[in-house]
Amino acid sequence: MKVLVTGIHGQLGHDVMEECKKRGYDAVGVDVEEMDITDEGKIREVFSRVCPEAVVHCAAYTAVDKAEDEEEICRLVNGKGTENIAKVCREQDCKLLYLSTDYVFQGEGERPWEPEDEANPLNIYGQTKYEGEQAIRRYVEKYFIVRISWVFGVNGGNFVKTMLRLGRENGAVKVVDDQIGSPTYTRDLSVLLVDMIESEKYGIYHASNEGFCSWYEFAREIFRLAGLSVEVTPVDTDQFPVKAKRPKNSRMSKEKIVKSGFNQLPSWENALERYLKEL
Repeated sequence: MKVLVTGIHGQLGHDVMEECKKRGYDAVGVDVEEMDITDEGKIREVFSRVCPEAVVHCAAYTAVDKAEDEEEICRLVNGKGTENIAKVCREQDCKLLYLSTDYVFQGEGERPWEPEDEANPLNIYGQTKYEGEQAIRRYVEKYFIVRISWVFGVNGGNFVKTMLRLGRENGAVKVVDDQIGSPTYTRDLSVLLVDMIESEKYGIYHASNEGFCSWYEFAREIFRLAGLSVEVTPVDTDQFPVKAKRPKNSRMSKEKIVKSGFNQLPSWENALERYLKEL
């Protein structure tokens, strides 16, 4: 199978490429230098050269707080850029897997969000990622929309690396305790994503490592597994002001993964332990 992966300089795109290579696929990875997704002509040029049977679209504008000030560029990349890819995928009749986010939900309550629940994003980043979802549903028949949360991987920055740095530098950190979700290891996720494009089980899915925790609990486990003595103080979201509003409930139901015959991802604690060893 010929696979085109966008956003290969990011955490997930890097690992999806590695997983495709492991399985012997003819995978081509691109980032903005090779294929600016806001340029439909450039997309067509790359597609005509690669002739992909499946596209894993990891490229995105992901600076959540910065997006509040850069709404136009965020919308251009996440909304229009994804629409451009969707149109070409329809013309080429290839599968499209799009990575979306828990931020499409408004984040109230405690019930895990189902894939069919109504989206109501709280911030610009979430709004534009949902616009990408809508474009794919409008233009593509053979699509997977996979909403993910709290991603960490070897290639690039993330919460785990930030906590390790701050813990070593300061010996103490304050972390919000009223936002609940599921950490997701890109190596585990990439296996599932490639399993998906090998199938024809199209639709909207939620994917993360199993189990829920707060950012505070996540931080404590990071330091415990890393063997670092760091004072971790829980704080409310209100005490940690940021530009973009975050959902407090990012729990997502992953039942559809199992019902569709895909393998459930391991627990987030198990994933974190393996990740720290890899680091």
